[in-house]
Amino acid sequence: MENFNWITVRSALTTVVLSFTLMLSTSCNKPEGENPEIEGVTGPVLNLIEDNMIISIVFDDLVLDGGLRFPIPEYERSFVEVGPDFDSGGTLMTVSVSLQDLFDDKLKMLDPQTLPGGRPLPGVAGGTLPATAFSIQDWGMEDFAFYLGPKLFGSFIPFKLGVPGAILTYRFYVDGKRMGNISLVGEDENGQNSGMFLILDVDQATEDYLRDVAEFYRY
Repeated sequence: MENFNWITVRSALTTVVLSFTLMLSTSCNKPEGENPEIEGVTGPVLNLIEDNMIISIVFDDLVLDGGLRFPIPEYERSFVEVGPDFDSGGTLMTVSVSLQDLFDDKLKMLDPQTLPGGRPLPGVAGGTLPATAFSIQDWGMEDFAFYLGPKLFGSFIPFKLGVPGAILTYRFYVDGKRMGNISLVGEDENGQNSGMFLILDVDQATEDYLRDVAEFYRY
């Protein structure tokens, strides 16, 4: 870890630029039950490991020499982790959210927030949910945000899209079952606050289903 160059990390993250045309044409032709394909990104993939909901995203063209784990504020048992991906040679970002945190009523009392930068949350009535937001300056990544409302959990993962003003929203599936929405959020009028917004249904039926999927893939 002592030779890890965070300047390289920040420079590399700014080059993860996605093609608007490819996103739109590929996603609109997707069969029911399949998630949109995003150029340069594999995922997000959702799974359950023990009592933690895991959201995994691989940035295929981003190469790091080391990694870091960062706790999510207010979420006592949850964290964000980034590091080299063994399979692709790119970079794996993992968001691990404890089910104990997801069903913690105290987190639903946080102040309501919009997307970073002030735009309404896509697909959410009223455009806000109780949230915690933070930045990881060492990654050059600002304004991660995690939202928790009645039966809803949302996460905003910041990265450069290169599609100013656009917000594209699609259904999000796990093993063919719809679990929520995924939105690709382009830069705002200031050229900032782009990324991926994933919102999930986290009621008891969803937890039971995720456990069934995790059990199936364990064998």
